[in-house]
Parts: sequence; structure tokens; C-alpha cells
Amino acid sequence: MAADDLGTLTQALGWHRAGHRVAIATVIDTWGSAPRRKGSHLAIRDDGLFAGSVSGGCVEGDVITEAQALLDAGAGVRTLDYGVADATAWQVGLACGGKISVLVQRLAEDGFAPALIERLITAAEAGEAVTLATDPATGLTVAGDAGALTRAYPPPRRLAIIGAVHIAQALVPLALGLGIAPTVIDPRGLFAADARFAGLDLDRRWPDEALAEWRPNAASAVVALTHDPKLDDVALAMALRSPAYYVAALGSRKNHAGRLERLAAQGFDAATLARIHGPAGLAIGAADPAEIALSIAAEMTAAWRGAALAQRNPA
Repeated sequence: MAADDLGTLTQALGWHRAGHRVAIATVIDTWGSAPRRKGSHLAIRDDGLFAGSVSGGCVEGDVITEAQALLDAGAGVRTLDYGVADATAWQVGLACGGKISVLVQRLAEDGFAPALIERLITAAEAGEAVTLATDPATGLTVAGDAGALTRAYPPPRRLAIIGAVHIAQALVPLALGLGIAPTVIDPRGLFAADARFAGLDLDRRWPDEALAEWRPNAASAVVALTHDPKLDDVALAMALRSPAYYVAALGSRKNHAGRLERLAAQGFDAATLARIHGPAGLAIGAADPAEIALSIAAEMTAAWRGAALAQRNPA
């Protein structure tokens, strides 16, 4: 699930809890160069305040008006169609050549129930996926995939990078481009300088303390890059005790063998240690930090998608 969609639904739930009537508008179909993807949400409060987007600003005004009318009616559902050839679409500004259909339903038990948003939030925190199905005739949304309109809400992916090193500087933008939220963890002041990771999530605590709060889940990856056992081993031990989908560490094969021996001495069995991708990254002949970061990002993607790739970067 895109972070903005979860944020939109979370905001809607907050308004509902504060006593407001709330509607949820969702893109249910697109054609051509539609400005927002299918499944995008817009939350509308009874006083017209809104969050999220279904068109990047093109048709929001009309959707908000229709949503307020639905809230005033106190029941039902509305399907709104906008296209470049539609007079209404031109009036509201959808002149990009695309077409969209938007379903508007109430945030209510007979529409998009508040409990479903609570379930999505809980699932996201656990790194789990949820699928919801909606009946377009009644506007009722339920958990499951049996319905005319379904949407999968994959958990937001996260990446903990241990070590504010050159490879981390290259890996962070790759992660962001893949829709993965990166956190760089390094207690070493010279490495963890704001100027080196400006505007990014930088945690200067020791890995065990930082990861204890970060709490790796099934949608989390942990990559150790420092070559320092005092930092890497602690982080890897925390990651192996979690359901993280990708655990990796940089270093030569010799260094990795020593790492496995140290972790085995802490009580980790062979099956658990086999979860560590080491040396980290696919074997693409990476020769510099940018290429090593690319090999790690590719292997991390393969792990998330369940691709059977056994090669490792020999660096």
C-alpha cells in the first residue's frame, strides 16, 4: 500500500473518531493517461476538508461536492465518470486525455467501515497484506477478494541500512525509487553526519537500540554495511529474530564465514543463518559503491518478489 493512501485513510479515521461525517472516494477504473492510479483514495469531511487525491487536482472539486451530497443524504453510493470528451470533465479540468471512474462511499458500517481502516493500519505495522472487496451497487466494502471491485493493500516496505557509508549513500535513493522507506543507522558521528544524508531518516543510536524501536516486520529489509562486527553482528542478530524478508551483510566470503561462526556461537542454527544474504548483492561484477548498491537493491527486490536467485556479489 502506498504510504499516501494509508495516510489518507488514517486521516479519515481520525476525522470519524472526532465526530465528523466522512466519505471515501476511490479510483475504480482508468483509461489512457489518467493522472492517478486505480485504487487511489480521497477522503472528504462533511465540511469540505479533504485529504489525498483521485486525480492530482483535476476533478477533486466535483468529487468533493458529490461526496458532501452523499453525506447529506446519509445513505447510498455514487459512481462518477470523468473523461476528456465529457463536458463535466472539461469543466473540472480533466483535459489530459485520460478517463477515470471514481466510487464515492460513506465511512460507515454500510460503506467503508472504520474497522477496516484499523485493520489496514494494524496489518501495515506487522508487514502484512490485506485485500478488500467492494460491491459497487451498495458501496459495502468487506475484507477478502470476493467482490466486483477488489484492491490489494500490500504493506509499506522499509529498509534499515546499518552503516552511513558510501554504499549507503547510493542505496538510499535506489530504495526511495522502489517505494521503500530507508533508515540509516550508525552511532559513529563522523559517518552519520547530516550533510551526508540530508533530509533522510538518520538514526545515531547503536543498532540493537535502534532496531528494537524500529521493529523489523515481514515487509522489512536489514542490510549491514559497516564491516565492523560490533555493529553488523548486533544488527544481524536482531534481524534474524524478526520476520524480515531480506537480511544481508557486506563483506568477502571469508569475512562472511567468520560472521556465521560468531552468530552460531550466539545460538543461531544453520537454517536461521542461511537467511543472511552474504556477501550482499547479486553477482553483477559490481566494482564501485553505486554498482554494489544496485546489486543489493536487485537482490532485495528478488527476495520480496520470491524470485529464486542464488548468486551473490563476490565483493
